[in-house]
Amino acid sequence: MPFTLGQRWISDTESELGLGTVVALDARMVTLLFPAIGENRLYARNDSPITRVMFNPGDTVTSHEGWQLKVEEVIEDNDLLTYVGVRADTGESGVALREVLLDSKLTFSKPQDRLFAGQIDRMDRFALRFRARKYQSEQFRLPWSGLRGMRASLIPHQLHIAYEVGQRHAPRVLLADEVGLGKTIEAGMIIHQQLMAGRAERVLIVVPETLQHQWLVEMLRRFNLRFALFDDERYAEARLDSDNPFDTEQMVICSLSFVRRNKQRLEQMADAGWDLLVVDEAHHLAWSEDAPSREYQAIEQLAQHIPGVLLLTATPEQLGQQSHFARLRLLDPNRFHDYAEFIREQQRYRPVADAVTLLLNDGRLTNDELNMLSDMVAEQDIEPLLKAANAGGADSLDARNELVRLLMDRHGTSRVLFRNTRQGVKGFPQRELHQIKLPLPTQYQTAIKVSGIMSGKKSLEERAHDMLYPEQIYQEFEGENATWWNFDPRVEWLINFLTAHRNEKVLVICAQAATALNLEQILREREAIRAAVFHEGLSILDRDRAAAYFASEEDGAQVMLCSEIGSEGRNFQFASTLVMFDLPFNPDLLEQRIGRLDRIGQSRDIQIMVPYLENTAQAVLVRWYHEGLDAFEHTCPTGRTIYDSAYQTLLQYLATPAQQDGFDDFIKQCREQHEALKAQLEQGRDRLLEMNSNGGQSAQELAEAIADQDEDTNLISFALNLFDIVGINQEDSSDNLIILTPSDHMLVPDFPGLPEDGCTVTFDREQALSREDAQFISWEHPLIRNGLDLMLSGDTGSCAVSLLKNKALPVGTLLLEAIYVVEAQAPKHLQLTRFLPPTPVRMLLDAKGVNLAAQVEFESFNRQLNAVNRHTSSKLVNAVQPNVHAMLQAGESLIVAQANNLIAEAKREADEKLSAELTRLESLKSVNPNIRDDELEALEHNRRQVLENLDQAGWRLDALRLIVVSHQ
Repeated sequence: MPFTLGQRWISDTESELGLGTVVALDARMVTLLFPAIGENRLYARNDSPITRVMFNPGDTVTSHEGWQLKVEEVIEDNDLLTYVGVRADTGESGVALREVLLDSKLTFSKPQDRLFAGQIDRMDRFALRFRARKYQSEQFRLPWSGLRGMRASLIPHQLHIAYEVGQRHAPRVLLADEVGLGKTIEAGMIIHQQLMAGRAERVLIVVPETLQHQWLVEMLRRFNLRFALFDDERYAEARLDSDNPFDTEQMVICSLSFVRRNKQRLEQMADAGWDLLVVDEAHHLAWSEDAPSREYQAIEQLAQHIPGVLLLTATPEQLGQQSHFARLRLLDPNRFHDYAEFIREQQRYRPVADAVTLLLNDGRLTNDELNMLSDMVAEQDIEPLLKAANAGGADSLDARNELVRLLMDRHGTSRVLFRNTRQGVKGFPQRELHQIKLPLPTQYQTAIKVSGIMSGKKSLEERAHDMLYPEQIYQEFEGENATWWNFDPRVEWLINFLTAHRNEKVLVICAQAATALNLEQILREREAIRAAVFHEGLSILDRDRAAAYFASEEDGAQVMLCSEIGSEGRNFQFASTLVMFDLPFNPDLLEQRIGRLDRIGQSRDIQIMVPYLENTAQAVLVRWYHEGLDAFEHTCPTGRTIYDSAYQTLLQYLATPAQQDGFDDFIKQCREQHEALKAQLEQGRDRLLEMNSNGGQSAQELAEAIADQDEDTNLISFALNLFDIVGINQEDSSDNLIILTPSDHMLVPDFPGLPEDGCTVTFDREQALSREDAQFISWEHPLIRNGLDLMLSGDTGSCAVSLLKNKALPVGTLLLEAIYVVEAQAPKHLQLTRFLPPTPVRMLLDAKGVNLAAQVEFESFNRQLNAVNRHTSSKLVNAVQPNVHAMLQAGESLIVAQANNLIAEAKREADEKLSAELTRLESLKSVNPNIRDDELEALEHNRRQVLENLDQAGWRLDALRLIVVSHQ
């Protein structure tokens, strides 16, 4: 193409220079002025990396004065272009704009503009962009979005609760699963779903002070959610930045004592516009009609201002019906306003639950029971269903399941309370206790005697606590440098046990970090036993490293030595042997210790080894836990209640272990109290509620569907391709791990989700569970989501040129691969992506405008293509620009019908699903008051908004690839 003064050109290699103007010519060189940077550049007249900028009718261009012109005609005179059209701001037609007056800062965002301007991408980026569009659209359509990305086992009852609650508008529920069933994980999955769906943006978590770091770590490690921990110091810092310090963070964790201590702070917190409040250990919120506790009143004030509320407790009814009612009252004070009426209502539902339990156990119902169930579903004729369900045999199974579903919907608290028990869930290992009685060394006996002489200065509680740990008494007696481990028989026993079980992973827990550190040193020095140490003095990163060292199969530690506090919130269920070097002071801590291994999903029985010294408080405690509470070999829901009632007597025996008069009777009384309370709890079990909470067959199917997704090899190939193109270094490590580190040539200088020093990742869920230093990569991981956003929010891969070597086609044959996107723009909380995610429509157009996409699959076609360098690509595009315009016009006419079909189907699906859910809840409201008016109003409003926004859906061209046939 000849050069002429005043023409506009763009650099193929430096598009950031903007539009250049030809300002000088000679026989060999051309000079371009780039006004945007005020610089001249010299190029050879032949084969220079620059492209002529030419717009076409239908394009919109901007003048150097800032106004825009919709081009209707292009006039060429002496190799200079004049654009004629309608001026956008005035509506004036026939306005002429010479190319020399175009805006020099003009950027090209449309794929066709970038193609014609020579801003051509690599072929692999085009392919990755299309795959990103395709996979993103597929992921949006999956119903379990938000449930797959957590680093946790796929436990059906947890998935069911999270799926059921996470999809609600402003859920207000009580999660009351027994210890070890994963309430924290359920809450995390609900939070994750609410955030991903746009139903929530601001989340406040309130927990006991000792659990703050556990929640912080769990949310980060399991769900990649970064919360800010607010304490007095952080609050004071935030006050410098905002009138309301809680506006400075979107997601906050704080302690219950932090919430209640300061009235002004509580008011600021209530006014901070949270979407979701989570309260752990909610049974600590004491309440009575006359005197609610300050903690209860603080949470009540927050719950009145925050739409969504999750309360977590492992003891929904153990503290009494009044306490249970108080927690439900926080969720819906209008519904649960009268305690006496609540008791009457609960009594009405119990026989219903018993009847359904009988039915599911293949029993037969009496006429009275049948009539009662019929009354429960009064608005619907279920006589045929009742008869079929009561007939017995295989044919009645479907009828029984349908009947249970109907009754669960109508059940008193089934929408606000979820309660799973170990007995109902199943799948837990057995626990086996091994007591190892050891002699009390004379060194300890002497130290205890001396301590006894001086103990008058200490309270009974302090003496009882001291007597549990004779090594501490000895160190007080002999000084801090006293080497108690040289004579303590527990140390010798531990060394012998570990050397005899070299191939076994062993978790050792003791009360104090100093004890764990001493044990690590003696194991290493005496027998070269590899041990990791895990205590509260370590940073989160160091704890992760210690856990990874213990988890590694190839060269990891044989033993993990944990302190009491350091072990909180960590699960080591790849191990099955637990050594309690000492015993904790109360049954809650004992259950927490065993819970490090005894989790659902544990594949082996738990071996609990308790070496204890005779005639010490440890000997007293091991008998009380085992014989009085049965707390070693079974979970002990009665433990805290008995501990509180027997506390003073127990202290006496612990403080004076040599005086055991009446201890056998004390053990017997505690065991009788335990059995009575356990029977009372069993009698009070609401089996219908438990059936609703565990999800049954549908929960199993949900877990299996997500497990199938874990096997998706498309994710692995896409992710590795993405990391390559973004410029992230990848290094294979052991155990199917990959180490990712930033490189110097990344597409963006700081890739969101990738730390400066890199990270270790795995695509295997089980591997991620055993290696806590490795991140679990799924379609929901921030690295993948940020990578998709990086690819799709910008121009990367939006236009390319490729060669097709095919001797069956004439040389120079043109094909145009066009990727259109059908989408609707709407607020995130409407979740239009459930029905119409940004959906790619691929066309492969020949020179006649015929779409060959149905006959030519993308991946196999892509493998036949060859890359073309950018300069050659630009020359090819310029040579065939009129042909490409014609093919694009053919594509525009073809996309209309396909897009309209997609939009119409999305509207039909949205109307059908949302209307059905609304109708169901409206009919249930007459028999289940737990369905709130605001929930119905939100659902109806959501349905209208969804349909209105789908009406506005449209389509656009997202990417182009020009393919030229070659025989070489």
